[in-house]
Amino acid sequence: MKWEIVIGLEVHTQLSTNTKIFSGASTAFGSEPNTQADAVSIALPGVLPVLNKGAVERAIKFGLAVGAHIAPRSVFARKNYFYPDLPKGYQISQMDLPVVGQGALTIQVEPLSGNAKPYEKTVRITRAHLEEDAGKSVHGATQSMTGIDLNRAGTPLLEIVSEPDMCSAAEAVAYAKALHSVVRWIGICDGNMQEGSFRCDVNVSVRKPGEPLGTRREIKNLNSFKFMQQAIDYEVQWQIDTLENGGKIQQATILFNPDTGETRAMRSKEDAHDYRYFPDPDLLPLDITPAMLDAVRSTMPELPTTKRERYTGSFGLSAYDANSLTSSREMAEFFDTTVGIVGGANAKLAANWMTGEVSAQLNRDNLEIAQCPISAAQLGGMLARIADGTISNSGAKEVFRALWAEGGDADAIIEAKGLKQVSDSGAIEKIIDEVMAANADKVTEYRSGKDKLFGFFVGAAMKASQGKANPAQLNELLKKKLAG
Repeated sequence: MKWEIVIGLEVHTQLSTNTKIFSGASTAFGSEPNTQADAVSIALPGVLPVLNKGAVERAIKFGLAVGAHIAPRSVFARKNYFYPDLPKGYQISQMDLPVVGQGALTIQVEPLSGNAKPYEKTVRITRAHLEEDAGKSVHGATQSMTGIDLNRAGTPLLEIVSEPDMCSAAEAVAYAKALHSVVRWIGICDGNMQEGSFRCDVNVSVRKPGEPLGTRREIKNLNSFKFMQQAIDYEVQWQIDTLENGGKIQQATILFNPDTGETRAMRSKEDAHDYRYFPDPDLLPLDITPAMLDAVRSTMPELPTTKRERYTGSFGLSAYDANSLTSSREMAEFFDTTVGIVGGANAKLAANWMTGEVSAQLNRDNLEIAQCPISAAQLGGMLARIADGTISNSGAKEVFRALWAEGGDADAIIEAKGLKQVSDSGAIEKIIDEVMAANADKVTEYRSGKDKLFGFFVGAAMKASQGKANPAQLNELLKKKLAG
């Protein structure tokens, strides 16, 4: 029996402010428990929340990045529920009037198995609302007891809610990765999933084609793209097996255990009315003026989609290269700086090196582009010597290895290692004459129709020049000489 999979994501993005959303307490990660829990964080009687302007500006940035509606007026609400690490007994969030409305994100989907080809898809974003984070329950620190750390309580979050537009684990992972890239690109979140800065809740249901949406189960707090894929695959199969065996799906919040690869129910899933939302009487409505929008818009970097269009349009790069070079803002900025040195006419050369040698060496050394031992200026200087014929590609690889290991300047390395190409036509002709004289029998065979011997002569001449002959000149002169 064929089943359709329906997936929607709720992503909690911790905003990169230095202080909490409603107080001046620090948001720094890793401090001793409860050392950053001020009077507002622990909800002492009489304290009042004061909205963090930086959190609002970051929310607006996200809305602009995904082409969303920015509400001129939004409202904060109290979401009432009990957690041991929620001191107030409610969470300040947004419900009916979120700061960011409908938008969309176009993703590149790489199928996780089979021979299916990559494809593009647009996922609709329903909303993105500001809210405060809860604290953290600490299990195992004391025998038979659970500790409460309120350092995280009040940390600003932007919860990004998608429409149920995804129909496979591959699409959900691609969307989460694209969202992760966007929030890091525009500088509103560090994206550190291990520290909980980017957490995903995945709503999964299945249905027969043409039928209404099935009952969803929400997989909470996934902080790894790998775990997300595994959790969705397991949950989908569990729901299908349950339905095909005559069972019913109950709406629930579930957890994924990466050790067993299984999901398990944590509690029955609440609906919005269970939280008894009502406007927070301590916070005025949030008014976003056109002037504030313009001020935030002026700080926006060039977005990945715009960069990709520029790379393919102005530089003639392939879509694959453009996607690779915009995988992170740091990668794109490195490429832009390199092209600024070597020139737009050589953008393809720069792209080949960035997606080839540079990326391969970064992977071997387990480094990010921001940690690259070679600067964009150093790489651009080396590529300029390839472009002007000073060194060959093989010589450039030797320069690259030296730059990576020792630093320095490409020109100095070329000089010290004697890597300059021979571009003097007279010197190259002399080498060719010597090779032809030493292989007169093969010259005769070539001239009698054995064209494949041309490669032999190229190799022999390059060897005789110790790899320094300019390949283009060598090929051109060799063809003339062999033609007689």
